[in-house]
Amino acid sequence: MAASGEIDLFRVARTIWRRRIFIVALAGACGLIGAVAAFTITPVYETSTTLRPVALNQLDALNRSKIYSLPPADALKRVGATLESYNARLDFFRSKPDLINAFQDEGETVEQAFENFNTGALSVAQSDLKKTDLLSDFISLKMRYEKGVNGPSILNDFVDYAIELERVQLSKDMQVILANRLSEIDAQLSSAMKQYQAGNEGRIARLEENDAIKRAQLNDELRALRVQLKLRREARLAELEEAISVARSLGLKKPSTPSLMADEGVVSGSVIRTEVNGRQVPLYFMGTEVLDAERAALRKRASDDFVEPRIGQIRKELIMLSTNRKVQAIKARANEEAFLEGIDALRAERARLQAIDTQLQGLHLVNVDQRAVASAKPIKPRKAVIVLMALVGGLLLGIVIAILRGAFKDHLLQLRVLEIEGSAQRVISDDLPQQNSVRLEETRV
Repeated sequence: MAASGEIDLFRVARTIWRRRIFIVALAGACGLIGAVAAFTITPVYETSTTLRPVALNQLDALNRSKIYSLPPADALKRVGATLESYNARLDFFRSKPDLINAFQDEGETVEQAFENFNTGALSVAQSDLKKTDLLSDFISLKMRYEKGVNGPSILNDFVDYAIELERVQLSKDMQVILANRLSEIDAQLSSAMKQYQAGNEGRIARLEENDAIKRAQLNDELRALRVQLKLRREARLAELEEAISVARSLGLKKPSTPSLMADEGVVSGSVIRTEVNGRQVPLYFMGTEVLDAERAALRKRASDDFVEPRIGQIRKELIMLSTNRKVQAIKARANEEAFLEGIDALRAERARLQAIDTQLQGLHLVNVDQRAVASAKPIKPRKAVIVLMALVGGLLLGIVIAILRGAFKDHLLQLRVLEIEGSAQRVISDDLPQQNSVRLEETRV
C-alpha cells in the first residue's frame, strides 16, 4: 500500500493496462477527428518574390542627367517603402475586384477585407539597411493565399504595380525639378536680355550723342570757314580796288613789271627780257584790265565753298554722319538673343535639360531576382502533424480518463470497506455487554 499523499505507480500502470482498449479507442477516435479536420480545412499556400538592386548601368542615364541622383541601393529602398506603404497596398487592393472577392467575407466592407489581406496575407522582409554591401541588399515579399486564389499572379502584379508607381513618382519629381531648373535658366536669360537691351540703349544713346557732337563741330567749322572765306574775298576786293586805282594813275592797262616800265622808251625791236626779283611784284602791275576782270568775278561769286577743299571734306563727313549704320544695325536686329554674350553655357544647359526624357519609360529601378510561382505544397494545414497531434491528444486524454476512473473506483471501494468495518465494530460493541453479564453470573455460581 502507498502512503497517504503518494502515488502508487504500479497501481496507475495496472489501471492503464486494464483500460488499454478504452485508451486506444479514444486515441483512434481523436485521430479520426483530426484526419477529418485536416482534410476539410481549406489549404493555405505561400509564394514569395525577391527584389535586388539593379546594375549601375541601368540608372546611368538618370544619374548623368545631373538633376537627380539615385544609387541602386536607394532605388531598392524606395520600392521597398512603396511595397510597405498602406496607401499603395489599399489602392492596389481596390483595383483588383477578384482580390476583393477572395478576401471579403459576407457582411464585411472593402476596408475590412483589405485588413485581412494586409495583415494576414502580405509580409515584407528587408536586408539590414546599415550594410554597405550592395550584393547583400534584398527585399523579400511573401503572400499567403487559399486554394482557388491565384496568389503568384497577385503578388507579381503587386510588385509590378509598386515599381510602376515609384517610376511614375520619380518621373513627376524629375519633371518638377526640370521645370524649376528651366525656370531658373529662363530667369537668367531674361536678366541677361534686359541687361543687353539696357546696354544697347546706352550704346545707341552714346553713338547718337557722339554723332550729334561731331555734326555740331563740323557745322561750326563749316560756318567758320565760310566766314573766313567771305572775309578773305572782301579783303581781296578791297585790295583789288586799291590796285586798280594805282594802276589807273600809272596808266597801266596791261600787265607790266618795274624794269619794263623803266626801259619803256629805250627798248626797240624784238627783245626778250628775263627778270629775277626777290620781292613780290605789286598787284597794280597786273593792269586795270586784269584787275577789273578779277574784281568783277569776285563780285559775281555766290559762294566761296569751292575755294577751300576742307569744306568739301566737311560736307562729306556731314553726309556720312546723317545715318549711323551701327545704330541702324542694332535697331534692326530680329533675334536679339543671338547677340547676347556670356550666355553660351546657359543656352547649352537649357538645350541639355530640354533633351532629358522625364517619362523614364523602360527604366529598371530594381531587379526582380525571383518571380513568384505557385507552391506545390500548402503550408497549412499540415495533415500529418494534425493527425499525429490528435492521436497523441486522444491517447493522453484516454490515459487521464482511465486514471481518473480507476482512482474514482478505488475511492468508492475504500469507502465501502470503511463502511463494512464500521458496521462490524458496531455489532461487536453491541454484543460485548451481554458477554460480560454471562461471565459475571458464572463467577457467582
